[in-house]
Amino acid sequence: MRLGSFEIRAVDAGSFRLDGGAMFGVVPKVLWSRTNPSDGDNRIAMAMRCLYLEGGGRRLVVDGGSGPDLGEKMRRNYAIETRGLRASLAAASVDPDAVTDAVATHLHFDHAGGFCYRDGGSIRLSMPGAVHRVQRRQWEAALRPNEKDRASFFMEHLLPIERAGLLELVDGEKEIFPGVTLLPTEGHTPGHQVVLVSTSAGKLLYCADLVPLASHVNLPYIMAYDHFPLRTLEEKKRLLGRAADEGWILFFEHDPEIAAATVRRTDEGGFALGDVLDLS
Repeated sequence: MRLGSFEIRAVDAGSFRLDGGAMFGVVPKVLWSRTNPSDGDNRIAMAMRCLYLEGGGRRLVVDGGSGPDLGEKMRRNYAIETRGLRASLAAASVDPDAVTDAVATHLHFDHAGGFCYRDGGSIRLSMPGAVHRVQRRQWEAALRPNEKDRASFFMEHLLPIERAGLLELVDGEKEIFPGVTLLPTEGHTPGHQVVLVSTSAGKLLYCADLVPLASHVNLPYIMAYDHFPLRTLEEKKRLLGRAADEGWILFFEHDPEIAAATVRRTDEGGFALGDVLDLS
C-alpha cells in the first residue's frame, strides 16, 4: 500500500506458537479463546510480520523474525516455522542487500533473531548495508539479562551487527529520517520501542509487543511476559487514544490473521477494532 510518499509492505517472516495464558495475563481463557483459540498444548497461533517501508531514498525494515538458526528443542516447543529474513524479504520483492535502515523494536528472539544468520561456520548479517537501530536500554538489558527473559535473547546473532559498525544505539524518542519516528514504550521490556510513520495522508503505528495481537486493543489484555504491566496499560491508553482520535493505522506484528486495522473508542471507555485493512 502507499501512505503519502512511502510504499509500505507487510513481510511474512514465519509463524510460531506461544502459551495463550502468558499472552493474555490475568484475562481468563474463556474470554481470550474467543478470538485466539489454542491448540492441545494451550498455545495460540502467532505471526512474525515485519514492516518494509520505502521512500525518500531510504529502505527500512522493522524487526526481523526469529531466524532459522534455533535448536530443535526450541523450534519444537514454539512450533517455529521460518525460512529466514533474507528469503522472506526476497519473497516480498525486497532486495535485502539494498536495505538502508533497520529497526529492532526490541531484541527478543522472535523480533531480532533474523537480523543475522549462520552460513557454514560464520554468522552473517541478513541486511549487510543497513544501519540497525536499537534503544540503548534494550541493548544493555540484552547484554545483562535477568532470569525472567534470559532465554529470549540470542546475542551471538546480534553482536555481529555491532562488530560490523552497523549498530546505532538510540536514547529515547528519535526521528530517524523524515516521517519515521521511534517511540519508547517500556512496559514490555526496558528499551522496547514502537515505530510511528507520519505522512500528509495519515499515520501508521508499528505496534510490536505493545499491542502484539489485534485482540490486545482491549485494554486489560496485557501479556504476562511484560515487565511492567501497569506501565503497558498506561502506554496503551495514551497511544490507542491518539490512534482512535487521529485515525491512525495500527500494524500488528503477531496477529495471524489481521495485519492492520484502525481503532475506535467504545462507550465503556476502552477501545475496539475499527476497519480491518489490506496492506497488499
